[in-house]
Amino acid sequence: MREKSECWLTLWGRAWLDWMKPIWFPAVIFFQELVVHIWAFGFQTDRAFLYIWLFSVSLGLFCSFFCSLWGPKGCRFWTALLTALLTLWFCVQTVYFTIFRTFVVLYSVGGAGQVLQFWRDILAGIRAAWLPLLLLLLPLIWLLIFGRRYTTKKGWNFRSAALLLLCSVGFFFAGSAAVDSSTQGVLSARYLYREDFIPQLAVGRFGVMTTLRLDARQLFLSSMPRSEVPEDTPVPTPAESLPPQGTPEPTPEPTPTPVVYEANVMELDFEAMAEAEKNKTLKAMHQYFAQVKPTMQNEYTGYFKGKNLILITAEGFSRFAVDEELTPTLYRLSHEGFVFENFYNPLWWVSTLDGEYAATTSLIPKPGVWSMARSADNSMYFTMGNQLRRAGYATRAYHDHTYSYYHRDQSHPNLGYDYKGVGNGLQITKQWPESDLEMMEVTGPEYIGSEPFHTYYMTVSGHLNYTFMGNTMSTKHRDEVAHLPYSEGPRAYLACQMELDLALENLLKQLEEAGALENTVICLSADHYPYGLDEKQLAELNGGPVDMRFDVYHSTLILWCGGMEEPVVIHKPCSSLDILPTLSNLFGLEYDSRLLMGRDILSDSPALVMFSDRSFITDLGRYDAQSDTFTPNEDTEVSPTYALEIMEEVNNKFQYSKLILEQDYYRKIGLDTDQ
Repeated sequence: MREKSECWLTLWGRAWLDWMKPIWFPAVIFFQELVVHIWAFGFQTDRAFLYIWLFSVSLGLFCSFFCSLWGPKGCRFWTALLTALLTLWFCVQTVYFTIFRTFVVLYSVGGAGQVLQFWRDILAGIRAAWLPLLLLLLPLIWLLIFGRRYTTKKGWNFRSAALLLLCSVGFFFAGSAAVDSSTQGVLSARYLYREDFIPQLAVGRFGVMTTLRLDARQLFLSSMPRSEVPEDTPVPTPAESLPPQGTPEPTPEPTPTPVVYEANVMELDFEAMAEAEKNKTLKAMHQYFAQVKPTMQNEYTGYFKGKNLILITAEGFSRFAVDEELTPTLYRLSHEGFVFENFYNPLWWVSTLDGEYAATTSLIPKPGVWSMARSADNSMYFTMGNQLRRAGYATRAYHDHTYSYYHRDQSHPNLGYDYKGVGNGLQITKQWPESDLEMMEVTGPEYIGSEPFHTYYMTVSGHLNYTFMGNTMSTKHRDEVAHLPYSEGPRAYLACQMELDLALENLLKQLEEAGALENTVICLSADHYPYGLDEKQLAELNGGPVDMRFDVYHSTLILWCGGMEEPVVIHKPCSSLDILPTLSNLFGLEYDSRLLMGRDILSDSPALVMFSDRSFITDLGRYDAQSDTFTPNEDTEVSPTYALEIMEEVNNKFQYSKLILEQDYYRKIGLDTDQ
């Protein structure tokens, strides 16, 4: 009886193992997908779980098929290796999301050596995500300990391997069909899968591994020579060329001397270009820009004409850093000059670099690449550096960290600047992070006094981690924030932002001593919100819960001039994309507003704030792409198609901004920075 029992158990065990081999990878991948999904988005019961399951099973069965081709020993080896690689990628995405609130793309893997400079931040991300990381490692740990014991010596036969491949293909087409059938909503699953690559939404809807496949697809296509770019780009009718439904008609007030403003456009005949163009992609671009409604000049056109400009992208700056007691200079500048009460700093995919790109070019970064670095060989005709250099300004740029980080040594000269950073001319104390105050003390004398000048700064003192152990700037001002009723993170954040405040105080002092203060404009915005603080820490600074979908991006834009006598308060929603066209109009420069993705905030153009996942805010409400819902403002009625119309406009801007980068479009239409 005992022998029969053991025999039965052996047969049952082998039968179980035969089933276990093909389902190992589908089970592991789906489990790891669930871990990342719940960690990043919470538990949601929607169709996303169906898509993730179908694609996980498809990929898992294909992995099983691949391992089955190598015999028993090869099967064990490849099973262990593929499980390890899958686990590594899921862990990388988990840590990256924990730090940056977005997901890593394949293009950024090539810059991993630079990212490793921030090893302290990586360790902090690992500590914060210890639970999902532990769960992700469980399958690999189990396989390494028990895998050999539960692996049969029997290999796969051809029929079994073929069946695995057939099932893999079947589940793939089932997943694709399920996605293709989902065409409802403002931003449908089919659009996200077939038409565009939006990393965060792709992970949320389809999972990490399907996003990797979509990323590889768009990276391969975008890496083709320009002459081989697919020429099937559609020519949509831009929604912005029509008044959006639901927008209340303004009541005209009669005036004895009406002022007629001209459009901010250049002599570019897009219709003629389209008619003569043979390339379908360029033809579509010409036709699109011919239909875009330009922004109009206004009472502030030329308001700052001839003045100096200091433009600053401040690392990790936010409205939380503005405090009358702790940061009096930031408080002063943000409450004088132009006061933008509804300014937003969207977080893009490559955090700081994409934040710079949006603010300095008024173009939407392309997901999956380093857009600023990719633009280094393009004509960046409309940047303030190039515009003001053509107007006779001395233009300089500085960054108080490694000069070549993110390839700024290539991109920033192309923006129109004589560029210095640590390692190519900027001599400051080596520490982490470096001092904004020291940078401005050293660089101010290089340009103040040689008017007109335009200077661009990318600061670093406000960089995470926000602790008193790993942040030199936070440690420097630790005693000054010791009295605050916050935990260490918020206090350390405010402490390092105090260095930026001192830098601005010193800069104003240098300008005043040189007699240039009243003739100088200072414009400062953040690269992104301080994502080094978690939701609870942000709530401490906010004095209550923070809406992580929209309000976390609500920030402060400083636009100040010493010659302004009283503040000008602007209620209109706006974002970092709007900085360049607003400055171009204020300085009375000739530019074409149709070729920029932002709008002059001071114009009469309707508001549009766009986020990386295609969420948006307008004068009439806000659309949340995560939940695919549009919420009108209180006491506001909109047409049933309003959100769809705005989404069409948003999608067009993302698409044509990407094509401007890929096609070097400004040069193609004759706008060369060498002119």
